[in-house]
Amino acid sequence: MNGPEIHVAFAPELGLFVPHRRRSGATAIVTDGSSTLGHVVESLGVPLTEVGALVVDGGEVPVSHIPAAGESVDVRAVERPQRIPGAPLRFLLDVHLGTLARRLRLLGVDTAYESTDIGDPALAARSAAERRVMLSRDRGLLRRRELWAGAFVYSTRPEDQLRDVLHRFAPELRPWTRCTACNGLLRDATKEEVADQLEHGTRRSYDVFAQCGECGRAYWKGAHHEQLEAIVERALTEFPSRA
Repeated sequence: MNGPEIHVAFAPELGLFVPHRRRSGATAIVTDGSSTLGHVVESLGVPLTEVGALVVDGGEVPVSHIPAAGESVDVRAVERPQRIPGAPLRFLLDVHLGTLARRLRLLGVDTAYESTDIGDPALAARSAAERRVMLSRDRGLLRRRELWAGAFVYSTRPEDQLRDVLHRFAPELRPWTRCTACNGLLRDATKEEVADQLEHGTRRSYDVFAQCGECGRAYWKGAHHEQLEAIVERALTEFPSRA
């Protein structure tokens, strides 16, 4: 680049995306004189999905703003809770976030998940077609213009990932209402309706069942129920206003 020089400062929350030398204070950046501010910010490593306001010399500007020489740019983080206008809050997760997908479904959050790697273009197209917020740790995917909306998943630990998504988007929680396998809605079922999925010991020991209206999978309070209940109780305790 050989154009106007601007000074860019990033919010501390965005430090993960920028080199260490740019994490404190404003840094001089030479632009090409024609690229938008949004393009400049992304070229410095920060996906626009993580950017809240862009403030130039004290006034907020759109991502389409063309920087001029001497401008001071403050790149702020997304405000929380983040509101996604124009559609019900629904998520789409990539192949690397299977555990997070199951935990969101456990809490009753509408969560689509691709269990195979279908590629970034297909994921972005599905996000747009179904108006789902794309959750991913793939920065390249989150830069695709076709996305309906997106968000970077900051942690590699499922419990921290779940807490971050709930804090950022404040989805309504309706535990035990969705199939953790396919995201379909659950309904009460009799033992007879799900008998073909039950082993003898289960048929003898349990009387309360639910079944997915989409894939037909049966659910009951089996051996792992206490672990699942702990995840639910923790979420409801940390985010009581979401239930």
